[in-house]
Amino acid sequence: MPNTLASPTTAALLSRLFAQADARDPVVLARIQKEAEARFGGQRYAPALAPMFDEAYMPVPPEVGQLLYVLARARRPNMIVEIGTSYGVSAIYFAAALKDNAGGRLITTELSQVKVEAAQTNLASLALEQWVEIRRGDAFETLKELDRPIDLLFLDGWKDFYLPLLKHLEPMLGRGALVIGDDTKLFPDRLAPYLNYVRDPQNGYQSSDLPMGDGVELSVRT
Repeated sequence: MPNTLASPTTAALLSRLFAQADARDPVVLARIQKEAEARFGGQRYAPALAPMFDEAYMPVPPEVGQLLYVLARARRPNMIVEIGTSYGVSAIYFAAALKDNAGGRLITTELSQVKVEAAQTNLASLALEQWVEIRRGDAFETLKELDRPIDLLFLDGWKDFYLPLLKHLEPMLGRGALVIGDDTKLFPDRLAPYLNYVRDPQNGYQSSDLPMGDGVELSVRT
């Protein structure tokens, strides 16, 4: 059976990207936090600071990436939608699964042109670009036109938009669609409305808290 994720080329690139993130992100995030404290009362996710995040990788941890690959292999999605491409780490896991499934498509959206170009380069270096379409811009705009239902939705962008984006995309979610919310333990207060929503069966989801990485909420559309 094919396993693109286990190939030496894929493993080497992911290892390099994780190492670069470990070296760079603490410095970049400290710089952002300093600016946030000086200008926005410590709120580092103020929209005006968004360009400063261009140099921050902020990838999913390896164990979460492995989960994304496993879920995509098992679910065999025809359409994956990802919010927050960054440098393309999670997109590599998804695209590897789509390639090994021999079908499907990932649409991922990202605000930063710097990150879009970096993600495109990383995917192309593994010959995975054919499985991925990166849409630059506001996800509420870039995801207005989808030509098929969403089988798997991965939320990993600005935390305040998890719930609004989920509601925006709900008409495209079929029964059995998976919804994955990342960083739930890292931002419990900001993600409380989202978690309360997907954990209430009255809203059409069955949900589970996975204790891995910075917290992952795995939900299925019922």
